[in-house]
Amino acid sequence: MKKVQITETVLRDANQSLMATRLPYSDYEEILADMDKAGYYSIECWGGATFDSCLRYLNEDPWERLRNLRKNLPNTRLQMLLRGQNLLGYKHYHDDVVEKFIELSIKNGIDVIRIFDALNDFRNIETALSSVKKFAKKRTVASGCISYTQSPVHTVEKYIEMCRELKKMGFDTICLKDMAGTMSPYEAEHLIKGIKDAIGDMTLILHTHCTTGMAYMTILKAIESGIDVIDTACSAFSGGTSQPSTETMFYALQQYGIDCGLDEDIINKVNDFFKPIKQKYIDNGQLNPKSLATDAQALVYKVPGGMLSNMIANLTDMHAMDKFDAALAEIPKVRADLGYPPLVTPLSQMVGNQAVTNVLVGERYKNISKEVKNYIKGEYGIAPAPIDPDLSKKVLGDDMPVDCRAEDEKRTGEDFRIAKEALGDLCRCEEDVMSYICYPDQTIKFLQNRKAQEENEAVYTIEEM
Repeated sequence: MKKVQITETVLRDANQSLMATRLPYSDYEEILADMDKAGYYSIECWGGATFDSCLRYLNEDPWERLRNLRKNLPNTRLQMLLRGQNLLGYKHYHDDVVEKFIELSIKNGIDVIRIFDALNDFRNIETALSSVKKFAKKRTVASGCISYTQSPVHTVEKYIEMCRELKKMGFDTICLKDMAGTMSPYEAEHLIKGIKDAIGDMTLILHTHCTTGMAYMTILKAIESGIDVIDTACSAFSGGTSQPSTETMFYALQQYGIDCGLDEDIINKVNDFFKPIKQKYIDNGQLNPKSLATDAQALVYKVPGGMLSNMIANLTDMHAMDKFDAALAEIPKVRADLGYPPLVTPLSQMVGNQAVTNVLVGERYKNISKEVKNYIKGEYGIAPAPIDPDLSKKVLGDDMPVDCRAEDEKRTGEDFRIAKEALGDLCRCEEDVMSYICYPDQTIKFLQNRKAQEENEAVYTIEEM
């Protein structure tokens, strides 16, 4: 019997895509014991924007969340998404920081680390890969991830070559990350057949979104073409800018005689649990029903749903929604000028913000963001195609782009020293230091709140006695 395994995303990408990662651990702790018996290939529950959201909005320690997940999901692989040299932030970190972050992630409970670079510049995932191998436990998996997009330079042949390179580098599995949900069934068939021919029996994973309405068709064609694992979300948190429904895919594949390894009663119980949670966030406005809709515009502009919703929010705040259509049309032009980067974090934010700026100012590139300048300077890696020469000249003058992987100061230890000094007695462990390195302002506030809360609880207990 043919087998296709399923990664459940409700604890990370599904709620990140639909409600900006505002799902607290307390909302789902009760269902974890059941999820542990469902038979998932893995549960994606950490990484991505969860780290930032825990500290910034939910008053949670992301490391404590991970330890609690590990405790309550002892039999299931816990999976995270890692932005290569960017870790979970928006800049490149020194190699020693990347290594320590991965050591702590595995130590605290992560099994599967899905590693990608926004530009598919694989130099930016080498340190993460070597670190996973260095600290690997029995069921640790290093998954090499390709940011999928369409452009004149992103061809089937190019993607097949990328997969060969990931296999050669030593990854255990390969994931195609279709963040905008623009991969068509036709593209999936030709791409996946070519990749499977190139990588043999190595596990191939497809991650896509329902944003454009393509996902269900694309996944079925991908399975016909040899995909081994798919990402889905329990139906309460599926659709729209999220993933296809777990129960729906289970039902359809079962009729084709394809074994997903899932317990039908349990996955239905999981979905029933999340239904009132979804309704709670619709009622309080944190889950906008627009996020659950299909938007085929992404097929034209290659814009992920989260990027589109952010642009709408920003233009609304600036009372400039009349510029929306012009800004949307400007995005593919900016993307072409910058050498067709895939629109995935952090490049999606950079391209979108620059497009909006060009339209609002009324002159293209009169104002260029610091991040776009750094990109043109080469600080994020090698662009997929040449950057527009006039734009490059405007930023660089006669200078040459830098090499983002120059090793001059990659292992200085300065990040750790600065973090420890800044935290002082707020710091209890290496995890606190790492949180500060990734998100200094948010971590300081969180640790100050933690200390104040504990002191208040101590005073209250003494007075009660």
